[in-house]
Amino acid sequence: MLYTDPTPQNVLDYHGNNTLFMVWNFKDNVDANDAFKRLCALVINLNHSADVRFQDDSESCVMGIGHEAWLRLQLPAPLPKELEQFTPIAGEKHTAVATKGDLHFHLRSFNNRGICYDMAAAISDVLTPVAVCVEEVHGFRYWDGRSILGFVDGTENPHGEKERAYFGLVGDSDPAYKGGSYLFVQKYIHDLKAFKALSLPEQEAVFGRHKASDIEMPDDVKPKNSHSAVANVGDDFKVIRDNMPFGNIGSNEMGTYFIAYASTFSTVKKMLDKMFIGEPAGNYDRLLDFSTAKTGSLFFVPTLDMLDDFS
Repeated sequence: MLYTDPTPQNVLDYHGNNTLFMVWNFKDNVDANDAFKRLCALVINLNHSADVRFQDDSESCVMGIGHEAWLRLQLPAPLPKELEQFTPIAGEKHTAVATKGDLHFHLRSFNNRGICYDMAAAISDVLTPVAVCVEEVHGFRYWDGRSILGFVDGTENPHGEKERAYFGLVGDSDPAYKGGSYLFVQKYIHDLKAFKALSLPEQEAVFGRHKASDIEMPDDVKPKNSHSAVANVGDDFKVIRDNMPFGNIGSNEMGTYFIAYASTFSTVKKMLDKMFIGEPAGNYDRLLDFSTAKTGSLFFVPTLDMLDDFS
């Protein structure tokens, strides 16, 4: 079905101070179709309710659907052109692992952490009989938008509604899914002890940016394997990063939840290839020496119109 003016889920919003990420997998030999229909209606309701109740706080709930789940739920065919089962990307030293994910939820609020909890609880009520939550990460804003490593995250994001829509939403190349978005996520754990053992100039060389000012080094100065050099695949290929730091001091599990919305998954794949394999091979992202990818999953985020049909 073609929608004349599709309404995207809230993938273009700027992230808030509080986020909650969840990945759910359907149980084996369980009919999940009725629960999924109720879930689609719930996602729409949660967003409408947040718009009315918290007009100035930008709460939102975004749901993505994985390749296996799309087939299992017998959702429309042909599938979104680039929705596939993500496979590992192995470089000489580091690997972007692939992990199973049927449904992904991105819950956020600028100031009200409680609404994220309430949305997660409502989602859990619907899904628990038919699915298992395999990942739950509570993100928070760290100082002026920095990762736990101390550097500002997301400076190269597209800015402005028009540019963000161009890079974040499917366009006319796949008209049946126009207004949707590809969603790729990875949970990174950082070796803070090793990174903090570096001198300030060494840390800045890892990122290719100055730590205090967030100013990028000139191309003839920054190392070729710095994060800003390797993760940049050109001005014509951008994604909307909505990364958030998370941490548990007691267990020493400190990291970054990498989350990217994009009009094409091929853009994300190009970035991952450069980071993990290198261009040329072996020139991998130096940041990976201090950051280990523990998960890796691809989803498609349908428009609200499609969710309404699914419900």
